[in-house]
Amino acid sequence: MTDFKWTELDDRAVKMAKTLTADAVEHAGSGHPGSAVSLAPIAYTLYQHFMKHDPADPKWPGRDRFILSGGHASLTQYIQLYYAGYLTLDDIKYFRGGADTRTPGHPEYGLTPGLEITTGPLGQGVASAVGFAYGQRYQRGLLDPDTPAGESPFDHNIWVICGEGDVEEGVSGEASSLAGNQKLGNLTVIFDANHIQIEGETQIAFAEDVIARYKSYGWYTDEVSFIQPDGSYKEDVQALAEALHKAQQVTDRPKFIKVDTLIAWPTPGKTNDPASHGALLGSDAVAGLKTILGFDPEQTFEIDEEALAHARKVGERGQAAHAEWNARYEAWRNANPERAALYDRIHAGQLPEGFDKAIDDLEATYTVGNEVATRAASGKVLNAIAPVMPELWGGSADLGGANLTDLDGATSFAPKEYATAQHPDVSEYGRQLHFGVREFAMGAITNGILLDSDTRPFNGTFFQFADYERGAVRLSALMELPNLYVWTHDSVGLGQDGPTHQPVEHLAAYRAIPQLEVVRPADEYETAEAYRYFFEKDNTLPTAMVLSRQVLPTLAQTAVKARDGVKRGAYILQEANGLNAGENPDVIIMATGSEVQVALDAADTLNQQDVKARVVSVPSMEWFEDQDTDYREHVLPSSVYARVSVEAGLAQPWYKYLGTFGRPVSVEQFGLQGEGLQNLRDLGITPEHVVEAAQESIAAVKAAF
Repeated sequence: MTDFKWTELDDRAVKMAKTLTADAVEHAGSGHPGSAVSLAPIAYTLYQHFMKHDPADPKWPGRDRFILSGGHASLTQYIQLYYAGYLTLDDIKYFRGGADTRTPGHPEYGLTPGLEITTGPLGQGVASAVGFAYGQRYQRGLLDPDTPAGESPFDHNIWVICGEGDVEEGVSGEASSLAGNQKLGNLTVIFDANHIQIEGETQIAFAEDVIARYKSYGWYTDEVSFIQPDGSYKEDVQALAEALHKAQQVTDRPKFIKVDTLIAWPTPGKTNDPASHGALLGSDAVAGLKTILGFDPEQTFEIDEEALAHARKVGERGQAAHAEWNARYEAWRNANPERAALYDRIHAGQLPEGFDKAIDDLEATYTVGNEVATRAASGKVLNAIAPVMPELWGGSADLGGANLTDLDGATSFAPKEYATAQHPDVSEYGRQLHFGVREFAMGAITNGILLDSDTRPFNGTFFQFADYERGAVRLSALMELPNLYVWTHDSVGLGQDGPTHQPVEHLAAYRAIPQLEVVRPADEYETAEAYRYFFEKDNTLPTAMVLSRQVLPTLAQTAVKARDGVKRGAYILQEANGLNAGENPDVIIMATGSEVQVALDAADTLNQQDVKARVVSVPSMEWFEDQDTDYREHVLPSSVYARVSVEAGLAQPWYKYLGTFGRPVSVEQFGLQGEGLQNLRDLGITPEHVVEAAQESIAAVKAAF
């Protein structure tokens, strides 16, 4: 530790971080000051002495990544970003300000320079950090697998600060178990054990030995206590730095460093007080804190200019590290022109040559009338594009053979000693992921992969169990990450596994998440085109592919229309018989997924009855809503009031299209025991029921007009 030198100026900078934190919360009128005050020396030590970062280039690929998992303590990070020059003092003063603030109450990805991820829902920061470590390792394997560890331009470390709430949440345990299994030596978690939560001392609900738990996961562990044996308190940054330095020497395991602290120390009357967690310290306590730390209690946002100038030197160190990295990076480019071209492409978010051809060639093998489950169609698409997209990797929550998310011939992502009879081909750089039964961790990890790397992960589970993943799905939508969810077994049509496995409310629930794009294709062609558009579209929103277990016919209509129609979200799949140019149909039948065939059969019956029925396939409501008014009016003319929706789930999302006179054919109860197709019939998902609904809708329109 000869390079660690703590000076009086460092000490003054930490004290100033505490007073700025207290002032920012008081000025905002709300916030979480306690942890941010007591975390100041830990965060300062990381940013100044251990992390590799360059404030002049917040997106420098060679930087280390820092994740504040307990996002309520956001000022912990904001103050360090201010010290380094990413933020200004005005940003600190505007903490929890208006919509244009760069310092919101919880860290939000995309708003604050130097910030890597949205945190706040506890546990997900830790879990996503595991994904950061996954992403770093896989991208290194793509681009620079043979360089010794620590010497590649694609090596970096992931640093996390978390608290009790984070390690109490199950998702952190799920992901930490995987991190130990994967031996992620690029990940270090600092656990702030202040033993305080909103309801008081943590032992009432959390008395376990966290160190022992993380040892059992396969992590390297250590502990530093700022609470001295005699009961006094000392922010022993030297001991912390020594522990972190020792941890850095460990490269074959993730690292978990517990630091025992007192929340809000040394604020008089608020130290170790649960009230300091999420409420103002109060003017008297803030004045007392400033007095103890040597600041003027009458001033707010007082700056120790000498200490700030000292802290700002981290920028010079960052630029030097960046320059050294540039030299290694250029040497790598010169020695690896093909891999450099791959990096340039994936870093720019561009698709490879041959992507369209891979899907076109796959579609050329389709046979109209052939019966294929859309989960099987999905697996074929993934395997068709995988050879031309080395950045594509993924897997499922122990359902690879059911979700059909396995990539043919792929090496599994795992240490070699964990090879199995079923998965003998393993490598730390493998592209086939195995999450075990850990849906929530899977979603958080793939979010982290997207945030840390330029690769494109996918993940899969049964649609019913997507609920376990929902918290991570919501964050991917909030951050606008192009996460790809492969959710199979999409309805009561899956059969004898019964109501526990049959999703009913799920389409409605996931369509309710803003910025999540839900796609339910009808057959092979729609599935292939959904994947094509997902990878080609301009936005980076997450997309859920909702896929059938049961086989569905490959349609003649989609063979002709899906290429242009699917990316529009909804399109006229079959027009009414005998409809003249400019004439509207009598009724519009809208359907998704397995119910498109039901709609087509019903339309044929109606047309035989001289009822002009148009069938509209609606693979994605979100994509349809993105279309211009003229196109939406073309597909669903506002003058056609008679409408029917057909979908084996709740009708709730359809009423915006059904209007006053429309009729849904839906499932408004939990599923049934029994064979899948019989379940659909028993619950009214039949052509006959659709015909009845269409006739009712037409009659209602006639009665009204």
